[in-house]
Parts: sequence; structure tokens; C-alpha cells
Amino acid sequence: MERVYMTEEQNLKPWWRQLWPWLLISGPATAMIGCMITIWLAVNLYADQPIRDGVVKQGLKIEQIQGTQAKK
Repeated sequence: MERVYMTEEQNLKPWWRQLWPWLLISGPATAMIGCMITIWLAVNLYADQPIRDGVVKQGLKIEQIQGTQAKK
């Protein structure tokens, strides 16, 4: 039975030419990119909208004031 040893060329490769560091970095890097995209979407597309006239906000509940119509 032959033993297979790593060649000197494989031992002398710098870390950025190895496969494992890139596999380990890819997971957190993907999560960071997804987080940045989510923050951008939240700030630019889903920002708080102003309340119209004739509408009252009480906590998380938004109601139209009795007897008045909200302007459109």
C-alpha cells in the first residue's frame, strides 16, 4: 500500500490560493452582503410615511377622527 504525501508545492501555497479559507469566508461574507441589502431596502423603500390630515395615531393604532374626512 502506497502512502500519499503532500508535495512541497502544495505546502508552499499562500493562504489565498488554498480552497478552505475561501469556503470559510464565503458564508459570513454572503450574510454581510444580504444584511447591507436589507438595510438599504428598509431605509429607502419602506421608510415611515407621514400621517394624513384628519388621522390620529395612538400608539401603533391609526384612526380617522370622527366627523371629518381625510384629505386625499
